[in-house]
Amino acid sequence: MYGEPALPQDFVALPYANPEAPHGGRFVFAEVGSFDSLNPFILRGSAPWGVNLLTVQSLLGRSYDEPFTLYAVLAESVETDSARSYVEFTLREGARFSDGSPVTLEDVIWSFETMGTEGHPRYQTAWTKIESMERVGERSLRFTFTEPDRELPLILGLRPIVQRAQFDVSQGGRSFADSSLTPVIASGPYAVSAVDPGRSVTFRRIPDWWGDALPFFAGQYNADEIRYEYYSDMSVAFEAFKAGLISVWREGNAARWADSYDFPAIQDGRARQVEVPHQRPSGMSGLWINTRRPQFADWRVREALLLAFDFERINTLVTGGAEPRIASYFGNSVLGMRPGPAEGRVAELLAPFADELPPGAIDGYALPENDGRNARRNRRAAMRLLAEAGWEPDDSGVLRNGAGEAFTFEILLLQGQAEILATAQAYVEDLQGLGITARVNLIDSAQYVQRTNQYDFDMTYALRLMSLSPGNEQYLYWGAEGVDNPGTRNFAGVQDPAVEAMIGAMLSAESDEDFTAAVRALDRVLMAGRYAIPFWFSPTSRMALQSNLHFPDVLPIYGDWTGFLPETWWYQE
Repeated sequence: MYGEPALPQDFVALPYANPEAPHGGRFVFAEVGSFDSLNPFILRGSAPWGVNLLTVQSLLGRSYDEPFTLYAVLAESVETDSARSYVEFTLREGARFSDGSPVTLEDVIWSFETMGTEGHPRYQTAWTKIESMERVGERSLRFTFTEPDRELPLILGLRPIVQRAQFDVSQGGRSFADSSLTPVIASGPYAVSAVDPGRSVTFRRIPDWWGDALPFFAGQYNADEIRYEYYSDMSVAFEAFKAGLISVWREGNAARWADSYDFPAIQDGRARQVEVPHQRPSGMSGLWINTRRPQFADWRVREALLLAFDFERINTLVTGGAEPRIASYFGNSVLGMRPGPAEGRVAELLAPFADELPPGAIDGYALPENDGRNARRNRRAAMRLLAEAGWEPDDSGVLRNGAGEAFTFEILLLQGQAEILATAQAYVEDLQGLGITARVNLIDSAQYVQRTNQYDFDMTYALRLMSLSPGNEQYLYWGAEGVDNPGTRNFAGVQDPAVEAMIGAMLSAESDEDFTAAVRALDRVLMAGRYAIPFWFSPTSRMALQSNLHFPDVLPIYGDWTGFLPETWWYQE
């Protein structure tokens, strides 16, 4: 994206992979919920995330040690100009699908067009920015763009490539848009070998995989078999790890990490605890407020809901108080907004929208604090804001609007998330002090996917992970098209010209400094919008793993799940 790649042309492996790692063994991971599809590229159904990670290969591959750098893998080379007005990929000879058939340029062309027109909404934004897609050689394909977007060559390089023939209806294939438990044929290192619908999916490494010859993949994808077991509840999945049925457990609760790991497998050395630092942004984990609902449209109401959330009490109750609160969407990184008034390039970017921005975007915004001593003050401030927005308590203390309607709403949660449930229940108690009645509704994963795809909720929990290379996916999270179009990740219903402008500034930035300023400005607008009630995050990942699992001493800058497990791990007794 900026500057030059860190690795030379003749590199032998990624810096965080061990090219001497042995192949073999089996990894078993735990997932909470269920699945009803093996096609992760469409809106219908819920597919295991391992399908895309393990079975699909894109033209370019991401180095998790460089936030904005990709390397040629399924593509042999990539060409673009300084303005990024086009990109040309040349397909690598010898690449094959899991059934042994060659990957052809026709497969690539079909994949791009089908993903962009029939695929999940996350693929459609980039497709609308393509003026033409044309074959320019035996193995070369050129895309010309309709508008400036310096990230587009990278975005297209990461698009999934799948086999065209399996979806050729005229030859007995199935429709791409239909949810199915038939595995998608692609060119990644693994293929689906067994499926127990809704309960487990198993992947086997492909013998003599074509990617083994590339330095990019040296030391990666070492396990012979990877299996995902699905459980209805986190506590049941944890018991499975304790019994040795699961290979690794990622612990998100600091209090449990400190006092719940004295079971036999840890004591006798069959499993061990590991803490892995990371440098990724905090992202946003919390309760998302659906501003499509009339009662949440006013920022003053959303600020009152934030004032009612007693973070310090709830954090102590749920995590033992060990985790810091999320302060912004890109906190814990250089991209996060800085405290106080906007300055320099950030202020310049926000200035055209000064009259429309909510309070705090330019002059500085921070989450309400509640250490027990100022709970009453926060409650009074919340009641004042609610009154300004037209909500007053009746004689019995129930909050009502001018039409006499009580302030009630539902918090929609996925079953099996005990920590989130405990947080929501504690929050319901806090809201009662304002005369607001909230109720928690637990549903299964299929219902949850269906309802959130249609934005059919008042408030729900979600985690929005952020990277050090944010770009076009921000439209999927906050773009105005997601207010009405189903299937985006704009759960909050954000519809703000300033948000769109900041994302545009990110995509057109020609220097790292301008890019960072645009992200910080976006962070300010989102935080001042009061779209979520932030929880906590950990700057360290805590993992318990079976002692026959190993990983390299050198970690990528993210140093976390992404690009780390299972890609660079190996099995060895």
